[in-house]
Amino acid sequence: MKSALALIAIIAAAGSLCAAEQLKIAADAFTANEKQGRSVFEGHVRIKMGSDELNASRVEVYTAEDRTPTKYIASGDASFFLKADNGATYSGRAQKVIYLPLKEQYSFYGDVHLMQHDEHKQIDGEEVVVNIQEGTAAARGAERQPVIMIFNLPEEKKK
Repeated sequence: MKSALALIAIIAAAGSLCAAEQLKIAADAFTANEKQGRSVFEGHVRIKMGSDELNASRVEVYTAEDRTPTKYIASGDASFFLKADNGATYSGRAQKVIYLPLKEQYSFYGDVHLMQHDEHKQIDGEEVVVNIQEGTAAARGAERQPVIMIFNLPEEKKK
């Protein structure tokens, strides 16, 4: 269980959209309301920063008065690929992803599938919430489907 929670925390840490890199967003349509601090990207949205990528049908970006992002909401078959500082790679998908950069909290909703490729670890569920600042993670299954965590255990040495 600790390995699965560590996987979730690492995934969230790897995907921070606040790094000092160029953030590129491509979409079929874009609208913004500066007074509300809200930008909406719709249709084949692709967000790329370094080697990290987020794809969705729609992404809303909320900002504070100083234009610092405060919330990202990706919906409609959201998928992502992340590369951590240690070289590990992660991918996943969910129907909705909410990222709160100030709290360092990720929430994944609807048919959630998260995978760490190099360690062959994965978690599937209906809802997964990870808070990096607090070091907490929680997962919930659907009504008749449990949370599933899969990870490889090290082989025991033969005596």
